[in-house]
Amino acid sequence: MVLRAAIGGPTVKTTYDHIVIGAGALGSAAAYRLARGGHTDVLVLEQYELGHTRGASEDHSRIIRHTYHSTLYTALTPAAYDAWDEVEDESGVQVVFRVGGLDLAVIGTPGENELDAYRASLEPLADRGVTWEDLDATAIRTRWPQWRIDDDVRGLFQPDGGILDVRKATAAHIALARARGVEFSPGTTVLKLSTSDSHVTVSTSRGEFTAGSVVLCAASWAPVLLSGLDVDWPITLSQEQVSYFATPNLRDFAADRFPMWIWHGDPFFYGFPVYGEVAVKAARDMSGRFVTQETRSWDPSPEETSLVERFLSERLPGAVGPELLSKTCVYDMPPDREFILDRVPGHPRIVAAIGAGHAAKFASLLGEILASLATTGSTEHPIEAFRADRPALTDPSYVPSFRLAGEAS
Repeated sequence: MVLRAAIGGPTVKTTYDHIVIGAGALGSAAAYRLARGGHTDVLVLEQYELGHTRGASEDHSRIIRHTYHSTLYTALTPAAYDAWDEVEDESGVQVVFRVGGLDLAVIGTPGENELDAYRASLEPLADRGVTWEDLDATAIRTRWPQWRIDDDVRGLFQPDGGILDVRKATAAHIALARARGVEFSPGTTVLKLSTSDSHVTVSTSRGEFTAGSVVLCAASWAPVLLSGLDVDWPITLSQEQVSYFATPNLRDFAADRFPMWIWHGDPFFYGFPVYGEVAVKAARDMSGRFVTQETRSWDPSPEETSLVERFLSERLPGAVGPELLSKTCVYDMPPDREFILDRVPGHPRIVAAIGAGHAAKFASLLGEILASLATTGSTEHPIEAFRADRPALTDPSYVPSFRLAGEAS
């Protein structure tokens, strides 16, 4: 359907085959994958400007890795890497940088058990050519003398781990989708969703649109829209923060000399070599600062920055330098911190994705999965664990656990 804005004025299209809500990492990927599959009558609604910094798809870097806490995810990582290869081949823009991934833990702690779970999750990938190394403290210090560790530390190194440039990746998805005819409408706030047997009505700040299906990728804004559909998934929002430190030792922490790393301790820290800024980036996972969209802040916490700086001073002293900048974002987490990739209960024409604060590395693949769910109702990829009817979402007595630890811990 098209509506004429005024006599003799331009017509405004209001009916589409598919509408995607949210143009971040997952929404842009879903739009691209819909178009790549031949479904080009697509509108993407974004409440802010494209590439905005208010969500979780900004900044230069996210971790990408095969090493994971569960085979639920390593069953998907090869396809995730393949999906990014397709984006790079089509766009000519490199978004994945394999600098290697190093997981570290102190022997005899729960972190060591996590390391065992991560190694176990890799074993099914051995026949896919995925390799890894177990390293003792001497080997770690020899290869990366930047680490200040005692002999009670061990490591797990996987050479395909590294950096996903999430900002470039999202921009590439948007450009490739546009090239196939997808329309983007930034500055359009979705106010309400309603469904019928034949279509979905999307009420926005710019009027109503209808579509045969909707793909909801609104991240921490999703619970508000879902509540209007009488769907109350127990999603917890946690404000997180990353900091860039202007190390004077740039060469020591260059991407060709130093890997992406994860420290399996309490707290759980992670970091990157120099990339995007002339500084190293580090953070802890799960600050426990639970918020709503109304109470979240874009102002970094000095206490959080100091916590990360103290860890670096102890374990990676050469990385320490003046704080260049810090940024906040919000994790959107189900109680089990697993993805949600499913049709919305009672509303089969709406497919929703919740990334649980660790979906960026899978974004292009998840876009493919969402596009398939929206067009065929199924996917070839193993996503049963991410259904919307699992106990974590339906059992009020389910005890939340937000750490990506693995069964062995």
